[in-house]
Amino acid sequence: AIDLAALTEGIKAGMAGEKPKYTQEELMAAMQSFENSMREKEMQRGMESKATGEKFLADNGKKEGVTTTASGLQYEVIKAGDGPKPVATDKVSVHYHGTLIDGKVFDSSVERGEPITFGVQEVIKGWTEALQLMPVGSKWRIYIPSNLAYGEQGAGGDIGPNEALIFDVELLGIVK
Repeated sequence: AIDLAALTEGIKAGMAGEKPKYTQEELMAAMQSFENSMREKEMQRGMESKATGEKFLADNGKKEGVTTTASGLQYEVIKAGDGPKPVATDKVSVHYHGTLIDGKVFDSSVERGEPITFGVQEVIKGWTEALQLMPVGSKWRIYIPSNLAYGEQGAGGDIGPNEALIFDVELLGIVK
């Protein structure tokens, strides 16, 4: 945490032309220590997320109606469609609702009220695989292991490193 009183004191001293309390080297060492500490915390969070996700997927894969592919992707058919299946080079229109395994919503075209169109290969690996298995008109719940999602990097503040993700995906159509 930042000590606001010390920060204010340092700014005042600097504006008054006083000699800095710490050398440039001391400040750099403190910054490096802080960055290392943050990196360690993020690595720890990533290891915990990976273990939690793996356990969730192992248990989930035993549920009736859940299919696990060779890659580890899991899906559950909510509504079976009877249209064609997209191929890797297609563009598709979908509605989706994405959550972490704890149920926290991180993105949803459903909540925005507007479907999205994109290329089958322009998304995370788990989506690319699932979309090519889905007939148009289908609605599936897909469970994506971290290695088929955003991996060790995560994605912004909502999706941490090694997070398994859940999406409800409705394949509305193939866009020509």
